[in-house]
Amino acid sequence: MTDLQPADAAELDALDRRHLIHPFQRGDVTDRVVIVRGSGTRVWDSHGNELLDATGGGNWHSHVGHGRTELAEVAAAQIAELEYFTSFLEFGNDKAIRLAARLASLAPRDINRVFFTSGGSEGVDTAFKAARLYHGRRGEPDRTWLLARHFSYHGATYGSGTATGFPPMQMGVGPNLPHVEKLMPPYVYRSELFNGSDPTDFLINELEQTIERIGAGNIAAMIGEPVMAGGGVLTPPADYWPRVREVLRRNGILLIADEVVTGYGRTGAWFDSEGRGMEPDIITSAKGISSGYAALGAVLMSDEVAETITSGPGLFHGYTFSGHPVACAIALANLDILEREELLANALSIGDWLRTGLAPAKELATVGDVRVEGAMAAVEVVSDRDTRTPMDWMAVEKVAFRARRLGVVVRPYGNMIVLSPPLVFSSEDAKRATNALVEVLSDLGTDGTLA
Repeated sequence: MTDLQPADAAELDALDRRHLIHPFQRGDVTDRVVIVRGSGTRVWDSHGNELLDATGGGNWHSHVGHGRTELAEVAAAQIAELEYFTSFLEFGNDKAIRLAARLASLAPRDINRVFFTSGGSEGVDTAFKAARLYHGRRGEPDRTWLLARHFSYHGATYGSGTATGFPPMQMGVGPNLPHVEKLMPPYVYRSELFNGSDPTDFLINELEQTIERIGAGNIAAMIGEPVMAGGGVLTPPADYWPRVREVLRRNGILLIADEVVTGYGRTGAWFDSEGRGMEPDIITSAKGISSGYAALGAVLMSDEVAETITSGPGLFHGYTFSGHPVACAIALANLDILEREELLANALSIGDWLRTGLAPAKELATVGDVRVEGAMAAVEVVSDRDTRTPMDWMAVEKVAFRARRLGVVVRPYGNMIVLSPPLVFSSEDAKRATNALVEVLSDLGTDGTLA
């Protein structure tokens, strides 16, 4: 157990400010929270404050909870046996092979081949290269365009960052990846996006018009999250993905399901795409594959895609830590825990608890919508319910800060507050998290001030 003195905590804060660059760091934010320990659904900061983690380690993972000694023991044993050896060329290791086979057994239909990465951004870049290479090897080298969606999150590398549907990701770092087109998302709450039409009808018409404008013979793939997590837990209408799939298949366009967030139980299934009728050709995944105990991602491909891109000259692509044996050993043990403790089923229970706990928020003047899908939820905060005007993001950040003062960590996303707790969350955990959030939102005025 870490027992820091106040002077140690102050030193860490100072060293953080002096030396550490945080992902997504902004110059106007000076607050620092240094997490030093975790157990189950709780974490502790350097000042000794206990916090309920309603964010899955802050980034939609930590499925099996923090501080699992059995995973530490697996890591130690694997390090003692083989800490690393390359997976390039003809080399491999037993843990990567067994994990690939395990993932193939869990994946939908003919998804049987696996390429390992260190995370989701690398996985999305790999999927893009694979899609373009697939068409090139089949004699259609002009198929280079990629379709993505506004409000999507696919990563922060140049390829995945270009596909991400939040403009700040592309600002000031151009030129970005060429031949990427953004479509409207199935954001049902924002009915004004669809000009009074049925959302799916509108979106399918937009997709078909986009394909006609770019040319089907120029498009490699479309990427989409089954449920858009970073966009605010946007669940599409039931007919959306089957109709998208039909249009893409008719035009020879591959479908990439980005399951970096939804995979490995977050929505109550191993892979969420299967139940939504996506029938993807490629699946990107990370986060829950290791519950954050090691940096690991996996790109799953159909036999046809994999055999095409590895034929002839082969696949000239790879990362140093592809198939890292320690990460793969942890992932295998993590999947065992998910299965043994029935955490996929618990994700659905968590959804029920979150839905119940957040129900009072729907009556608040500053809450436009509450969306829950499995073990993740989003509260859309507005300054006017009638016009659905988004609340200023700085006010939403103050909501998250106040919730943390109450001992609960939630995450602000623009004008959303999102929850994505570990899948070991209990009903009492969910009650504490939702009570705290509803309490703070009840104090939020439509002018963005907190009472």
